[in-house]
Amino acid sequence: MSANFAKVVMERCAALGQISDEPSRLTRTFASPAMHRANRLVGAWMRQAGMKTRTDAIGNLIGHYRGRKPGAKILLLGSHLDTVRQAGKFDGPLGVILAISCIEKLHRQEVRLPFAIEVVGFADEEGVRYQTACLGSKVLAGCFDARDLRRKDANGIALADAIKRFGGIPTKLPSARLHPKNLLGYVEVHIEQGPVLEQKNLAVGVVTAIAGQSRFKISFTGCAGHAGTVPMNLRRDALCAAAEFIVAVESFARKTNGLVATIGQIHAEPGASNVIPGVATLTLDVRHAKDPVRLAGCMALQKLARRIAGTRKIMVIWRPVQQTASVPCSPQFSRRLRRAVQSHQREVAALPSGAGHDAAMMARITPAAMLFVRCQGGVSHHPDESVRSADVRVAFEVVNSFLQRLAADYP
Repeated sequence: MSANFAKVVMERCAALGQISDEPSRLTRTFASPAMHRANRLVGAWMRQAGMKTRTDAIGNLIGHYRGRKPGAKILLLGSHLDTVRQAGKFDGPLGVILAISCIEKLHRQEVRLPFAIEVVGFADEEGVRYQTACLGSKVLAGCFDARDLRRKDANGIALADAIKRFGGIPTKLPSARLHPKNLLGYVEVHIEQGPVLEQKNLAVGVVTAIAGQSRFKISFTGCAGHAGTVPMNLRRDALCAAAEFIVAVESFARKTNGLVATIGQIHAEPGASNVIPGVATLTLDVRHAKDPVRLAGCMALQKLARRIAGTRKIMVIWRPVQQTASVPCSPQFSRRLRRAVQSHQREVAALPSGAGHDAAMMARITPAAMLFVRCQGGVSHHPDESVRSADVRVAFEVVNSFLQRLAADYP
């Protein structure tokens, strides 16, 4: 039976992957026509699984499967239905569709648990359209910033107007917040987006924490000059300073257990082949599951940038762009997940998530846990993103075992 459900999950991920705002690649952004079609299709699957559906004020799709008694607490399952540009089929949708299949199994067996279950397809996690992530889960968690309603997309459409066009109600976003007293917890199934499970030859793993993030914009300013006439010993080459820093960042991160640091963008000015670069601007992204380690690493890298700049007689400006604290997963829920994994897999892998997730927002109001599913090559945010049907089956079995264990312990 589990294999049949896994097959359906794979087929539905493929079907949803055909719904895009662009004809030649998968791109499904917040409040777009493709998101409307996706909600309609996923909503139909929810109703088929015995759920009642609703769409909240920002466009989150929610399916409700009632518990044995009226007023029972609610366990939340889900993930996001939006994508990055030129995306794969599984990042986000896998967690929603697998959760629906778990409910469908209960429905077919005419089983009601002592708690209710709601499956959430979040309207925005990737933040592609308005450059701010997790709009959907921020609304449900009650931490949405109303100032974001003034944000505009590339076409000049304000977020508030996009919500209205989608059928949402911007003025009712505060009332869409879920009340913690009504919640039992939140569990999200997600592809790993990394290579650890593949290296361990394991289908699934339990997430320990969602890493904190620090992002910076760094500018090295030297002096532009003629590429043929300025002697090497007299140059103040901003790009060379940036290059030295880039290599130093890589070396530093490799020596710090669990720390990852990335230079994702670099721009040199004036940008001519025969001119010494006078300015080099780059981005730095630093992540770690423990905030003290991340913050100490950022301070060390800033000192390193200043030392390199001073040696080369170059000015450096270090601008913070974003600081996001790490989010530990619920020990109680994670322990139940580990026990469920032990029933279906030879070893339990515990690993942090270096990516951001809706679970980080939901953890503000209820215990949250995550289950990672192996993805081929660790590839994500790319059309080649892929998971195995056999691994999806294991994840399906783990979530069902988790539900049964939670029901057995429920007062």
